[in-house]
Amino acid sequence: MSGSNSSTSTATSLATAALIGDAPLMKGENTRGYDELLGRMTATLQPRDCLEEIWIHDVVDLVWETFRLRRLKARLMTDEARFTIAVALRRHNAEGEALADEWAVGGDAAAQPLASALGSAGLSLEVLTTRAISTAFNLQRLQLIDRMLVGVERRRAAVLRELDAHRGSVAQKLRLAIVQEEEVEGRGAAPALAAEEQP
Repeated sequence: MSGSNSSTSTATSLATAALIGDAPLMKGENTRGYDELLGRMTATLQPRDCLEEIWIHDVVDLVWETFRLRRLKARLMTDEARFTIAVALRRHNAEGEALADEWAVGGDAAAQPLASALGSAGLSLEVLTTRAISTAFNLQRLQLIDRMLVGVERRRAAVLRELDAHRGSVAQKLRLAIVQEEEVEGRGAAPALAAEEQP
C-alpha cells in the first residue's frame, strides 16, 4: 500500500471513529480490551471504505455484547452458588462464609478447604451449586440472558448478511474472526471486560 493510500485509510478510520463516537462500554469495562478486539478485527478484514468500517464496528459491538452476557450468566451462577454454599456451611463451620467468598472469586487456595468443609458437613459442591441455579427465580434470570444472547446473535447475523451483499469476502473473513474470538473467550484468554480484571 502506498503512503497516500495509507494516509487516506487512516483518515477514513479517524473520520469513521469520530462519526461513530465512543465505544458502547459500561462503567468499569475494559476499554483496552475492546480496542484490542476492534483492532484485531479491523486488521483481519482491512475495510475498504467507511461503510465496511461501520459494519465492523457493529459486529465488534455485538461480539463484545455476547461476551458481556456470557460473563454475566457465569457470574450470576457463581454468585448464587456462593450464597447457597455460605448459608449451608454457616451452621457447620465458622469460616464457611469466608471460604465460599474466596472460592467465588477464583481463589485456588480455597478450593480444597471448601471441599473439606463441605464433606465434613455431609454436603456436596455439585449438589449445592445445582440447588442454587435450579430455583425458579434463577432459572428465569438465566433464560432471560439466553434470550438476550439469541437476540444479539440474530442482530450479528443480519449485519453479516449485509456484508455478504456488499462484499462477500469481508463477511467470510469476519465470520472466521468471530469464531476465533469466541474460541479465545471460551479458553478464558479474551480481554477482560472489567478494567480491574486486567493483569
